[in-house]
Amino acid sequence: MEKICWANTDNFDEAEFVIIGIPDESQSHALRKGTEEAPSKIRQISNLRDSFERDRQISLGRPFQGTEKKIHDIGNINREQIENIYDKISASSKIPVSIGGDHSITRQIINTMAKKHGKISLVYFDAHPDFVSSTTRYYGSVVNDVFSNIEVSSSVQIGIRTPEQEELDNIKKFNIEVITPFDIQEQGIRQVANSVTDRLGDKVYVSFDMDCIDPAYAPGVSVPVPMGLNSTDAVYLLKQIVKKGIVGMDVMEVCPSFDIKDRTSHLASRIISEVLYSSGEA
Repeated sequence: MEKICWANTDNFDEAEFVIIGIPDESQSHALRKGTEEAPSKIRQISNLRDSFERDRQISLGRPFQGTEKKIHDIGNINREQIENIYDKISASSKIPVSIGGDHSITRQIINTMAKKHGKISLVYFDAHPDFVSSTTRYYGSVVNDVFSNIEVSSSVQIGIRTPEQEELDNIKKFNIEVITPFDIQEQGIRQVANSVTDRLGDKVYVSFDMDCIDPAYAPGVSVPVPMGLNSTDAVYLLKQIVKKGIVGMDVMEVCPSFDIKDRTSHLASRIISEVLYSSGEA
C-alpha cells in the first residue's frame, strides 16, 4: 500500500511519529458515505501533489517552518486492532497521527491512550460538538463517550457552529469551553490561539474533524456546514497547539467521493505535514 509522502523510515522503533489509517465508517449516520476511502486517498494525494521528482530524485514540498521528524507509516488497521496498536505506540512513547474514517474512531483511540496518559486535554476541532448523550458509541457522541478520560478545565472545542439542543445543554451543564468561528472573527486569531494554548495541560490530544473548516476550503467531508473556519486560521491554531507538544492527533471525516478535485484530501495532507514539522518547536 502507498505510504504518506512524509513517511521517511520503515523502522517503527526509530520513529517519533506513527501514521495509522483506520478506514472504517461503521458508526457514522451521515447521508454522505465514503470516509473509509480517506486514508488511502490522502496518502495518494500527498504523493501526487506534495512530492516532486527531479533528476530521478524525490523532493517534498515541506512546510516553511519546522524540522523534519522520523515518521513511520504503519498502514491501515481495523477497529478491532486499535487497542493493541495504540498500546504499543503509547508504550514506546511515540506520537500517533491517525487518519479516519468516521469520528467515532476517536473514542476508541482516546480511551485506549488514557490507560497510559490518564486524563488528557482534548482539543476538538469540529463543526459539531459531538456531545449527544442520549445515544452513545457513534460519531455524534464522541465527547460524551470519552468524557471520563478528559480534563474538562483544560479542554476546548473549536469551530462549533451547529449544535443540537441536547448538546447545548450538555456544554452548559459541564462548562465546556467552545470557540466558534464568530469568536475568531471578533477576537482575532492570535488572541484566540494564546487563550487556547494557555488553557491546555501537558497531555494534549487533538482531534481534527475536517468539517470544522468551511466547505469553501474543504468540500469533501461527510457533514459539511457553512460559516466555518478558513483553512489558514484552522492550521495556524493547530500549529500553535502542536508546538507545545501533543500525545496524539487524528484527522477525521474526509469524504473523497464528495470532494472537488481532491481539494480536501490535499488540505488534509498539508495539515498532517504542518503537524509533523511543528511538534515540539516552541
